[in-house]
Amino acid sequence: MPAYSYMYALPYEVYEQFGVRRYGFHGTSHRYVSARACEFLGVDYTKQRIITCHIGNGGSLAAVKDGKCMDTSMGLTPLEGIMMGTRSGDIDGGAVAFLQKKLALDADGISNLLNKKSGVAGVSGVGSDMRDLEKACNEGNQRAILAQQMYNYKIKKYIGAYAAAMGGVDIIVFTAGVGENQTSMREETCKGLEFMGIKIDAAKNATIHGKEAVISTPDSKVTVVVIPTDEELMIASDTMALVQK
Repeated sequence: MPAYSYMYALPYEVYEQFGVRRYGFHGTSHRYVSARACEFLGVDYTKQRIITCHIGNGGSLAAVKDGKCMDTSMGLTPLEGIMMGTRSGDIDGGAVAFLQKKLALDADGISNLLNKKSGVAGVSGVGSDMRDLEKACNEGNQRAILAQQMYNYKIKKYIGAYAAAMGGVDIIVFTAGVGENQTSMREETCKGLEFMGIKIDAAKNATIHGKEAVISTPDSKVTVVVIPTDEELMIASDTMALVQK
């Protein structure tokens, strides 16, 4: 990533002394699905603007332009970015300090609150499994409905931000446990993005679970695809490349 993307607006000395910057996670998955999507669609990987959405119990998005990562939603740790199963995602640092004082928590305590007791589980009270959340939503559980709305909204915000950062988007990829299987999340996340040229085929989307497929309409300016991730294959390929050197 370029420095203007990975740097935090903190005193530069903390970067020099401690390496505090945005690193991102799920990189192996983002790299695999962005390249595989282009192979699947028969387009040149080095000439595409791609947003990859690795959505699982932990989740992150990446902006990949011309074969290189420009930005990714996770940061120094996997806590930053979208709302996740038990992680809060983006939060005001002032709110963290406020809660630390109000709840009399030490550093480990506040880390536990943000990483293990927040996110979908913390808001809904149902748990971190999106299947349980969807069931609770269908039963009219208002906290579950709020959690699902927040979840979809935050993914949508990152898609919009990354499209702006890259000057547009050609391909959006959904992957990982939730991305590959929760059809409602994919539909709701893309709803309202028609101004960007995104059109989802709702009927097609509803049938796709865990397999490679295009879920956008033929006239959609942005191709939206589901690509199951294969991080193990990527690791094996990288290992082979290193061994052969």
